[in-house]
Amino acid sequence: MSFTCIKAMAIAMLSMVGAHAWGQDLLARQAPIDKKLKAVDSLALVRQIEAEKSVYPAYALYPEWSNKSVHHFSANIQIPDTFRIDLTGFCMPTTHTKITSKCGPRWRRMHNGLDIKVYIGDTIRAAFDGKVRMVAYERYGYGKYVVIRHDNGLETIYGHLSKQIVKEDEYVKAGDPIGLGGNTGRSTGSHLHFETRFLGEVINPEFMFDFPKQDIVSDSYLFIRGANYYERQRKAALASLASGKGLKTENTAIRYHKVRSGDTLGAISRKYHVSIDRLCQLNGIKRTSILRKGQLLRCS
Repeated sequence: MSFTCIKAMAIAMLSMVGAHAWGQDLLARQAPIDKKLKAVDSLALVRQIEAEKSVYPAYALYPEWSNKSVHHFSANIQIPDTFRIDLTGFCMPTTHTKITSKCGPRWRRMHNGLDIKVYIGDTIRAAFDGKVRMVAYERYGYGKYVVIRHDNGLETIYGHLSKQIVKEDEYVKAGDPIGLGGNTGRSTGSHLHFETRFLGEVINPEFMFDFPKQDIVSDSYLFIRGANYYERQRKAALASLASGKGLKTENTAIRYHKVRSGDTLGAISRKYHVSIDRLCQLNGIKRTSILRKGQLLRCS
C-alpha cells in the first residue's frame, strides 16, 4: 500500500474521531441550553395556568362574560336538555330561615326567586365559590344587588342589599361576605331576594336549598330544561325522563365532562367515544390547549 493511501486513511480516521468528539462537545454545550428551554417552557406553562385562572367560571358553558345585564345572554348560548349541577361546597347565604315569598306568580307577575326575612345590616354570604359578575343598583327592581357566577354553572343573585362589599370580577369563596341585608329597590320591608339561574333559566331555589334546615336538598341537582319552576311540572318531567318518554335521558342528552387531575383529551375522547377533533370543535379549543382541573368539557 502506498504512502499516499496510508496517509489518506489516517486522515479519514482522524476526521471520524474528531467528528465524534465534536459531536460530544456539541451535546455537552447543548445540555445547559436544553435546561434553559425547559425553564422557559415551565414558565410559559405557569403563565398559561395563571391565564386560565383569570377566565370566568363555567366558561365551557357560558360563551361570554358581561357586567352589563343580569339576564341578557348571547344567542350562541346552548342550554342542555339535562345537566347535573354539583351542590357540594355550599354555604347558606343567610342564617335566617323564614321565607316570606316563594318562587312563582305574584302580584300579576313572576317572582323569580325566594324572599328570606333578614334585617338591615345582616351579613349575606356567597353560596358557592365563584366570580362576581355584577355589582349594581336597580331602583325599581333588585335595589342594590350582586350577581355571582359559580364553577358548577349556577348564577346566584342577591337583591335588596343595604350595602355591597365586593367588586365586579372579584373571586369569592363560599361563605365570604358579599353584602349586608337591606330594603333597597322594589321592596316593602327588609329581606334578601335570593335567585338561582342556570344559563339564564330560573331554578326555584327551594329545589336546591332548604332554608328551614339550613342545608342543601341533596349533593347535586338535575337541571331539566323547562322544568325548574313548579313542583308539579318538575315531577312530571322527572317521571317522563325516567320512563324514556318525552325528554331525552342523560345518556342521550348533551354530555359534559369535568376535568380531573391527569385528564387528557385522548383519555376523554376514549371515555365518551368521540374524536379529539370533535372535542376541540365542541369546546372551541385546540389539541395543544391546557386542560384546567374543574373545567367542563362538552362531549356530545
